Amino acid sequence: MIPWFEDFSVGDDFSNVPSVTITEGFTAVHQAIFGDRLKLPLDYVLSEKVTRSKRPLVNPSLVCNLAIGQSTIPSQRVMGNLFYRGLILRRPVFLGDTLTTTTRVVALRQNKIKEGRPASGMVALEIHTKNQNDETVLLFWRCPMIPCRDSKANTGHADNFDVMPEHIQMEDLLEAIPSWNFDHLTTQSGSIRIGEKVSIEARDTVTLAPELVRLTQNLAMTHTDADRSVYGKRLVYGGHTISMAAAQLSRAIPDLVTLLGWYHCDHTSPVFEGDVLTTSYTLLEQTSAKGASLLNLHVEVFASRGEQAPEPDDNIKVLDWSLAALAS
Repeated sequence: MIPWFEDFSVGDDFSNVPSVTITEGFTAVHQAIFGDRLKLPLDYVLSEKVTRSKRPLVNPSLVCNLAIGQSTIPSQRVMGNLFYRGLILRRPVFLGDTLTTTTRVVALRQNKIKEGRPASGMVALEIHTKNQNDETVLLFWRCPMIPCRDSKANTGHADNFDVMPEHIQMEDLLEAIPSWNFDHLTTQSGSIRIGEKVSIEARDTVTLAPELVRLTQNLAMTHTDADRSVYGKRLVYGGHTISMAAAQLSRAIPDLVTLLGWYHCDHTSPVFEGDVLTTSYTLLEQTSAKGASLLNLHVEVFASRGEQAPEPDDNIKVLDWSLAALAS
């Protein structure tokens, strides 16, 4: 049964999902969609020198997209995913690793009832992804908005969402930094200044949105069927926008090694296929850690869609993302 908002209870567990072994097929398709320039997933020789693993590093955006896709049994009717919280890549993932994800409902809150608006609610999900050795790779939270079966329902759900952490502790980030040999990496982008907002000139057009959804086992119907979208057209999966922003960062910051965590990640407006995305970033803080640089970045993404409905604007903010990344 595909759940409506009324069907959820705190503690519901969604564990019966296929595990995914990451092959070169996954990495090739993901790379074709985003054109990410992170060095280690592209250069197997360099990856072995830096990580000391004979298996190449997998792009962290692909890891996150697979984990999110595995968590979508409860959110198949999603109207839109509102935000992510507390995401830390606690362990690197290498080609050939197998990821298994469990998803648990930790809080429920119905949206305010308004005349003429069908009832809906927010479902707080805790998502835990492990590798084939039962080691935690990801532990994070996300919040999809789900419609009610009864358009006039009043479920009474009004849980506090503090269970989803608003902050990531520095010690948790430091613990997640892998013990790699960063000496094999060159440094080029020392000109980034703290507090300076940089707009990346090269924009990118959203394409192959349903293909990413299918690749990552994402079951949300709004991403593949326009008739199931509240916008009358297919809604692009939020991780698509995040991954495009990450790819644009990788081109603008050549020293970027990997992503480490998401302090917060909010989808501020919908994205549709054909939108042209522009990314800007601000370096908030830079710290030396374990032979690398830990960057605290604030990223904003804006969409241009010209005459396309439903928002015929040219500069719509669609993503507000604060993240931690490693650079050489």
